[in-house]
Amino acid sequence: MKEQIAQLLEKTVEVLKQRGVLPADAAPRIQVDRTKDKAHGDLATNLAMMMAKPARTNPRALAEKIIEHLVPSDLVSRVEIAGPGFINFYLNPEWLAGRIEAIQQDPRCGVAAVAAPQTVVVDYSSPNLAKEMHVGHLRSTIIGDAVARTLEFLGHNVIRQNHVGDWGTQFGMLLAHMEELHKQGGELRMQLADLESFYREAKGRFDASESFAERSRQLVVELQSGDAYCLKLWQEFLDISLNHCHELYRRLNVSLDRSHVMGESAYNDDLPKVIDDLDAAGLLTEDQGAQCVFSDEFMSQDGSLLPMIVQKKGGGFLYATTDLAAIRYRQKVLNAQRVLYFVDIRQSLHFRQLFAVARKAGFVKDDTQLEHMAFGTVMGDDGTPFKTRSGGVAKLADLLDEAETRAYQLVKEKNPDMSDDELQHISRVVGVASVKYADLSKNRSSDYLFSFDNMISFEGNTAPYLLYAYTRVASLFRKAEISEDNAGAKILLTDEYETELAAKIVQFEEVVGRLAEKGCPHILCGYLYDLAGQFSSFYKNCPVLNADDEQIRKSRLALAQVTARVLRRGLSLLGIETLERM
Repeated sequence: MKEQIAQLLEKTVEVLKQRGVLPADAAPRIQVDRTKDKAHGDLATNLAMMMAKPARTNPRALAEKIIEHLVPSDLVSRVEIAGPGFINFYLNPEWLAGRIEAIQQDPRCGVAAVAAPQTVVVDYSSPNLAKEMHVGHLRSTIIGDAVARTLEFLGHNVIRQNHVGDWGTQFGMLLAHMEELHKQGGELRMQLADLESFYREAKGRFDASESFAERSRQLVVELQSGDAYCLKLWQEFLDISLNHCHELYRRLNVSLDRSHVMGESAYNDDLPKVIDDLDAAGLLTEDQGAQCVFSDEFMSQDGSLLPMIVQKKGGGFLYATTDLAAIRYRQKVLNAQRVLYFVDIRQSLHFRQLFAVARKAGFVKDDTQLEHMAFGTVMGDDGTPFKTRSGGVAKLADLLDEAETRAYQLVKEKNPDMSDDELQHISRVVGVASVKYADLSKNRSSDYLFSFDNMISFEGNTAPYLLYAYTRVASLFRKAEISEDNAGAKILLTDEYETELAAKIVQFEEVVGRLAEKGCPHILCGYLYDLAGQFSSFYKNCPVLNADDEQIRKSRLALAQVTARVLRRGLSLLGIETLERM
């Protein structure tokens, strides 16, 4: 709706330019906002206040001219001037009713596919395969997945890339430990069931035994040289480690699979070529034996240039080198038009340098969008990064286990007669949804406080609240003894609560578009919470099954059905399942 009002205003600006009211070169950035108080209409613009000076008049006088020449539209029932020159728009209930009727028939809930789809590469999750996934991997995984799902829903060609850490010096240590276990006849799969313990044992051997450390260093060289024996050990480790990851992806309802894995190792052969191409482009400078790229736009506080090191003194490569190889692959092989990186905000400097160097080296086209979708840290009650009670990094699997256990206890208290199978199913959905939604509902660029008590609550902006709102609609249709599929009806907006619910529903398309543009799932979370609240007010104030008029009853059932479909669709874009009852 905001976009449609903005288009009306753009046409009106052109009319006013033709009539000499606005200067011919006027190109205002038209902004349309939702009003906080419905007494002031549904939407408002400050266009008259912005353009009063170029028009050489006062804002209210210009606002009158804008309203006088506003292009007619069925969308608007009336327009008023408020305060120093704001223009308030009141939406036409008949137009709203028509939009709801259209959404009833649309499996996409009124969200049109984009006219010009892009090829979008989404880099997310990216765990280190030497260790189990922990709470620090949660944000990249679920925020990236929500954005990937949304872009795909809008019709973009989305290519998921799980840039796992599957290469580097630590793998020599791990392979040496695997080699010893093989010689002892141990069952490796059992040993690797707990990756953290396996890593600690390997590190302990590395620190305690010089012969083990020497063998580790030797295995790194042989692995990087393509030795068949080392590659076999390495692949065995990767398979088991990736199984850990994908079991968690399954529990989290994350859409990553093995075909999306494109780890650091995939670019190993290209790293020397990256260095050669940077050199050919005149970008390399040797500094204390290392190969670096210096750029004038990256300076330290003392005014010295900050290097991007791409090759160490001994000839080894770094994350930056691998990232440059990856960005070139994504451009030249995947033909990316937009590349999104869901990585911790603390890596912001690295990505600014990476994008700058990639452009200077010609690794990406000028019009390719490169975006670091930075996110903050999951914090504990003490204001430091979230850890277990023992002070260790919280494993993601353990965190989900506890969430499901808490959800089971909560749901059982409310439904003591429910079968255990159904309780287990509901607690799984609610537990995982609670963890995901608590994260997704926060602005991704901010740190947030992890709290089981807050996230597994039926009050406030939480997953249980939204899931319960959805089940209320399902309950409504069970009581009516009709299927949601048979709820289509002519929409009659005879009450302010019906109108406000309808106005909220039709905002869904706009919200989905903003999420895709900005990469911020909290925009959709906030909308769904508001929608659930608006439905609650409607349900409380507008009798549905007991409505006196049969047409009103059918209309209200249809409104409830459309609300449920939007809630279900919105939650699915976030990777959250729904329940029919809880």
